[in-house]
Amino acid sequence: MVMDNAGAVRPDFIDGKRKRLLINGQWVEAASGKTFETSDPATGEVLAQVAEGDSADIDRAVTAARQAFNGPWNKWTPADRQMVLLRLADLIDRNFEELAALDTFDMGAPISRTRASRHRVLGMLRYYASQAVTKCGETIPNSLGGDYFSYTLKEPVGVVGAIIPWNSPLTASIWKIGPALATGCTVVLKPSELAPLTPLRLGELCLEAGVPPGVINVVPGFGATAGSALARHMDVDKVAFTGSEATGRKIVEGSAGNLKRLSLELGGKSPDIVFSDADLDAAVPGAAMAVFSNSGQICSAGTRLFVEQGIYEEFVSRVAQFAEQLKVGKGADSETQVGPLVSGDQLEKVVGYLDVGVEQGARCLTGGRRLVESGYEDGHFVSPTVFADVRDDMRIAREEIFGPVISAIPFKDIDEVVERGNATSFGLGSGVWTRDLGKAHRLAKAIRAGSVWVNCYQAMDPAVPFGGYKQSGYGRESGSQHIDEYLNVKAVWIKTD
Repeated sequence: MVMDNAGAVRPDFIDGKRKRLLINGQWVEAASGKTFETSDPATGEVLAQVAEGDSADIDRAVTAARQAFNGPWNKWTPADRQMVLLRLADLIDRNFEELAALDTFDMGAPISRTRASRHRVLGMLRYYASQAVTKCGETIPNSLGGDYFSYTLKEPVGVVGAIIPWNSPLTASIWKIGPALATGCTVVLKPSELAPLTPLRLGELCLEAGVPPGVINVVPGFGATAGSALARHMDVDKVAFTGSEATGRKIVEGSAGNLKRLSLELGGKSPDIVFSDADLDAAVPGAAMAVFSNSGQICSAGTRLFVEQGIYEEFVSRVAQFAEQLKVGKGADSETQVGPLVSGDQLEKVVGYLDVGVEQGARCLTGGRRLVESGYEDGHFVSPTVFADVRDDMRIAREEIFGPVISAIPFKDIDEVVERGNATSFGLGSGVWTRDLGKAHRLAKAIRAGSVWVNCYQAMDPAVPFGGYKQSGYGRESGSQHIDEYLNVKAVWIKTD
């Protein structure tokens, strides 16, 4: 590896060579021969040409995954699967600096953020390794009399189509691959065309760890071709998808052909609620980074900032001041706190919302523009933005922006904020800032969201489930519930007489 002029590690994987598909343990060209470019969103530099998978390649990969599932992989014991997960964790640990840098160069996240994910990434793999040997069926007393013995078996679902977004490629890949390896499933992983490099490098490490050919296949491509083909494929038993609500609906439609199992982690417009009795010194940075982390490109970001009226002006002003102190820059710079947006399309979308916010009457306290001055001119940079005087009916309060934009909204009391906080089609994350334990418990129960963070935001652990209510999807990732998403339950009856 070589060092770039910002001091970050430039991975050897960015070597100018064309990146190919991983199918059945082999690195192969796309059947069409097509490629696409992936580039650094901070500079526009083309990082690699990547083989562009489509329906023909998905079919090849699914065939390989089915053969592996029915072949020797099916005979691996839970302990065997545990050991391969632990070997993979060790390899990722040894190569983590490279993987973190790949995430940074390919999708723009600050290197400080991608490096900080080390504990989480390794913890996830080692947690899945523990689950490989602990998931089991049960014996069940029945009421048919002593001549019947009943029990259950838990068996792998089969071939899993895993479709991941670009906003955290390493973590997203492991969130799909980990439970599949633990349960004995096989995977066709379709990374986003905006950030395919880390998943491809992870595919190399899977082979090095001893994962058999065909168990993990990696096919980068576009949603309309590769993603759609995977969702519709009649020999895929389950699709695990993370992405937008609109794409999630297409996945549901595509899955109808063989009624495949689905788990969907979709968008969000999460309420982050600050009461006047909160520790404001903790709540200001907490509420700010609930949105500005990863440039707002997180589904569960707390973008609707509800603040109790008595402290509204002071608190929102302090959040704006905090935003102004954040260093916006290239992800490869170790001092950067807010990196670029992932693409020109995403930049155009976010800037459009900035204009809409002003047009609909929101008061922009800070930010509100694209950065184009020296050092930013070749990248997709937007200044961290805080809008005040936001109404519930404004588009910036209703629609997922996926950028560093806070919509601050005043409220009077707990009953009002519960009603308004729940007045959204989404239900992924939420936050509550208060010193009142009773109030915290009341909000935790009343908010219709898959996660409620109290006096913190975005806390995650491999043992704690994560997922959505309403149009934020269904199914859970992390926790024992995640493993269950990859298992079928079979009932067995034995008449003993």
